[in-house]
Amino acid sequence: MASPRMETFCCPNRDAATEFVVTFQPVLFGALSLGSAALSLLFAILQILPKRKGYRRLGQYPLPRPASSSRILFIISICDILGCTGVIVRSSVWLGLPNIVDHISVVNNTDVWPEVFCVGSAMWIQLFFSASFWWTFCYAVDVFLVVKTSAGISTIILYHMITWGLAVLLCVEGVAMLYYPSISDCEQGLQHAIPHYVTTYAPMLLVLIANPVFFNRTVSTVTSLLKGRQGIYTENERRLANEIKIRFFKIMLVFFICWVPNIINESLLFYLEMQTDISDNSLRNIRNTALITWFIMGILNPMQAFLNTLAFHGWTGFDIDFSLQQRRELVWDSVSTSAANMTSHNPVVGTTLLYQSHVQESQKNMMGNGQQHSDAISVLSEGSESSTVEIHISSELQDYEDVDADGESLENSVRH
Repeated sequence: MASPRMETFCCPNRDAATEFVVTFQPVLFGALSLGSAALSLLFAILQILPKRKGYRRLGQYPLPRPASSSRILFIISICDILGCTGVIVRSSVWLGLPNIVDHISVVNNTDVWPEVFCVGSAMWIQLFFSASFWWTFCYAVDVFLVVKTSAGISTIILYHMITWGLAVLLCVEGVAMLYYPSISDCEQGLQHAIPHYVTTYAPMLLVLIANPVFFNRTVSTVTSLLKGRQGIYTENERRLANEIKIRFFKIMLVFFICWVPNIINESLLFYLEMQTDISDNSLRNIRNTALITWFIMGILNPMQAFLNTLAFHGWTGFDIDFSLQQRRELVWDSVSTSAANMTSHNPVVGTTLLYQSHVQESQKNMMGNGQQHSDAISVLSEGSESSTVEIHISSELQDYEDVDADGESLENSVRH
């Protein structure tokens, strides 16, 4: 799991609260963390692999290339997967070599390799889960900017600099402060460890506080865009707005479930650290609660990888398509040639194929204000090929004949 207590445990002269939770039933805790991380890693990889069914549906009516938001969702999944990999490696080594934990002590301080592995694995896990937090924040900012200003794919470079720069900087700074003056002799005191915990929980708290605000404002803007200039808000548009709300809600729900136990556990352990004797009988309930939340963290933290893919894409199934890359290149080649021809002959249908907007909005696109609406709705459906995108596909398939008829009637009226 991703907890700053794991980095603190690497100090031979660690505090009593950290010693209390990390050394309580370490085999059971390691087994639970290993099982949770392994399942999450397996299903997360299965989720993001291309599927025959989903892409066959998308192939019938080609969609535009994904923009920054879909890439952000994919990067979040990759960060979660790499974080789970670190949990698996650390738990496997600690279960297979239990003596390695005993060597991290003041008495046995001659062998530095246990401490090196402890610090390295803890930093690996902390770095990628922290990067996942920053990317989740950037996703909320990105969808808001797109619907407000139609920001494009070029912002992805800025997001990379922000997320990886801050993740690496805060991780290195926090660890350097924690292990000062040396890893074998960490400085004692709660005040010395606070900077490390702040750098760990700052991006997490940022997502918990800021993302709901950005998501709420994005939904409000999308609702206004769906109503359009004529003030019409149909059942299909209402359903799409509902799906966008549900998608944002699922993203935040996963984040709350996986990481709020960390905040609760850390608050309890900080309280125990401030006590002169944590084994006092009056603190029994607090110790039990800290242990319960500690084990909950060990299970839920790694599960973010799989749960995030469910929130982003829904359940994508087991029908993996290993020939996606070649098929997708053919699809985009056909789009670049056929879409231009269809636009010249039938502007209504051409606009419908080029943008992921509702079919009922295709005529508004010809009036000059529809492109911003289409781009805004498109970015919210990116990376959700089996959930939100299916809404677009299903609605377009149901009304496609109507659109074609409208296009023919429009052509006939122009000719006459």
